Amino acid sequence: MFTANDVKTLRERTGAGMMECKKALETTQGDMEKAIDWLRENGTIKAAKKAGRIAAEGLTRIVENDKAVAMIEVNSETDFVAKNKDFQEAVDKIAQTILENEVTTMEEANELKVGEETIAQLMTNLVAKIGEKLSFRRFARIEKKEGEVVGTYTHMGGRIGVIIVLNGGNVETAKDVAMHAAAMRPSYLTRNDVDKDVLERESNVIKEQAIKEGKPAEIAEKMVQGRINKFYKEICLLEQPFVKNDELTVEAYVKNNGGSVVSMTRFEVGEGIEKKQENFAEEVMSQING
Repeated sequence: MFTANDVKTLRERTGAGMMECKKALETTQGDMEKAIDWLRENGTIKAAKKAGRIAAEGLTRIVENDKAVAMIEVNSETDFVAKNKDFQEAVDKIAQTILENEVTTMEEANELKVGEETIAQLMTNLVAKIGEKLSFRRFARIEKKEGEVVGTYTHMGGRIGVIIVLNGGNVETAKDVAMHAAAMRPSYLTRNDVDKDVLERESNVIKEQAIKEGKPAEIAEKMVQGRINKFYKEICLLEQPFVKNDELTVEAYVKNNGGSVVSMTRFEVGEGIEKKQENFAEEVMSQING
């Protein structure tokens, strides 16, 4: 009826996703032009044309049941759309679907069914309806284990979401730590988790600073270790001063409440996405000129 090359050609002509192109060709018995019309009728091409835009706003959502806890991030181009009812309902549906299914990759997640459509199709149809680029960016799903305690915290209406898992302790302590992580933005759980490249770069910067301050090389080397310890206290959750009592580290606070931190999962909407900087005057002129 049609070949893999036909799917490739349709994808190149329309910018639509591979699975959508395959479905279009299946539906139209391999007729290329009818397949293009089918994609247009179903809003897929309209959605694909928005793929070059930057979606760095949106929402995180956390849901849980007796067996697991899940968190997702869905992005939009504007904060206005993040407040849209249809967008929020879609976020809720995706989060609940992830919670109820044991998936580990985005590929698996996007193929999960939400009613009669997959998550990928839901997002495509939502783009066509809302008129912005939207993206189901990432998720975390954590199985609850015996002896562990889960605490969650959502900040700024869903711009930041945190899941903390403790071994022992209690829910209140876990929630306190989740709130701390939302506010203090730790990048890692412990110093052992810090990427070697990050550590090497920071060490080099500190050493160069010390040398430029006129310190001898051997003194500069000693200063590096001291400042790296300070660096760890800034970026590692367990070493940060606890936000409710800065005389204790987070690790000490949790230990005082009978537990230890197993894991931290923190999503902040748009983190790591390079946001497009618009020049308003240039934007107006570009619209005037065509």
